[in-house]
Amino acid sequence: MLDLVGKGSAHTCDGTTRREFLQAGTLAAIGLSLPDLLAAKAAGSVARDHDERAAIMIFNLGAPSQLDCWDMKPDAPAEIRGPFKPIKTSAAGIEISEIFPRMARHADKFSLVRSCYHTAAAVHDTGHQMLQTGRLFTGGINSPHAGCALAYLRGRKTDLPPHVVLPEPMGRTGGNLPHGQDAGFLGKAYDPFALMADPSKPNFQVPDLLPPAQIGQARLERRRRLRDVVDETVAKFETSAGEKSLDSNFEAAFRLMTSAQARAAFDLSQEPQPMRERYGMTRFGQSCLLARRLIEAGVRFVTVNTFLTVFDEITWDIHGSKPFTSIEGMKDIVAPLYDQGYSALLEDLTERGMLDNTLVCNLQEFGRTPRVNPAGGRDHWPQCWTVHFAGGGVKGGRVVGRSDAIGGVPAERPIEPAEVVATVYKSLGLDLETKLPGPQGRPFPLVDFGKHEIKELF
Repeated sequence: MLDLVGKGSAHTCDGTTRREFLQAGTLAAIGLSLPDLLAAKAAGSVARDHDERAAIMIFNLGAPSQLDCWDMKPDAPAEIRGPFKPIKTSAAGIEISEIFPRMARHADKFSLVRSCYHTAAAVHDTGHQMLQTGRLFTGGINSPHAGCALAYLRGRKTDLPPHVVLPEPMGRTGGNLPHGQDAGFLGKAYDPFALMADPSKPNFQVPDLLPPAQIGQARLERRRRLRDVVDETVAKFETSAGEKSLDSNFEAAFRLMTSAQARAAFDLSQEPQPMRERYGMTRFGQSCLLARRLIEAGVRFVTVNTFLTVFDEITWDIHGSKPFTSIEGMKDIVAPLYDQGYSALLEDLTERGMLDNTLVCNLQEFGRTPRVNPAGGRDHWPQCWTVHFAGGGVKGGRVVGRSDAIGGVPAERPIEPAEVVATVYKSLGLDLETKLPGPQGRPFPLVDFGKHEIKELF
């Protein structure tokens, strides 16, 4: 996080060192290190191309039930099919659950993939890793989130960060493992900017974007002058490639802090109240609206976490027994806010002419058990689940893959997490043969050899 008012402890003849200055409000506050920057520079991290397509990844933390949401089995026994009925959608031949009436009206814009699976442990954290990075973290190698890889390969377009996480990174979900929402082996220089605030709250502000109230323009100007003084004392180091890399990243961080463009992009008060209400005055709804604003302002990738943990709030994690909710509870608590926020996002992007150039993908870590448990819920099930994609070159109104009669395993076109992430990369115009500088500088493929995008979506 960015903070311009941190305090240093060491002193030089002018009272402040370069290191202090960075720790007191610049790159050190967001975890940048000189080795990270040098490695990135050596690997050509500022490579760009002309493809300006963006992405919004909605991650449905907790894992919606395929059988109660998007892959219903109305002819299965009651203990399999659950309590909800399928409804027709705007796409011929596609039905989804009655708990998503708004979403049903936009099925011509999105396509469902009903045959996802993985073979790792049935814990949230492993699924989070694989569906956001394409890999399970093994051997101490943490792969980068897709948005972080994009940030590494293309950099920023404006004063805004290339990748933003809303409303904040995933919290505890039981496995005590990394969730895959950072830059992994690429280094902290490419971690996303995390909002760390609830955009649905009154008087919402971004705590790490605007200077704190006690810092006025005069003190900000003084810090600029202080930096000039410090630069004069380190002129020799300034000539090195390392310092130049550090300096450019300092400038990017400071530019974000003082950018009118950045302040405007995060300022939801600029939206008419009817538009805010259209998305829903919930944390998820306002995060979706903010995602649209950020993409519109030049952010390349926004990750929206529907929920932040499975322990302190009701989520898609419908085990039934307390503190979790049941299948019926999902209908009453979770589905309405999701249905409104996601549908409004698709409508808004379409009306603004942005959907064709903005991928909106809805991912999750696994599915739910085919059989309803005694508590009226469903448990973890990585053997089969559904994800869906819209925009960004994806053709709407399609279904890819098929599950068996009880939604338990793929019956046609089984799809692994690496293929899901490859689809995100392909929509963004990235060459899947691209190599990243992995641990110890060895080349690391963007996706594993032999893994391709879900071609049927394009």
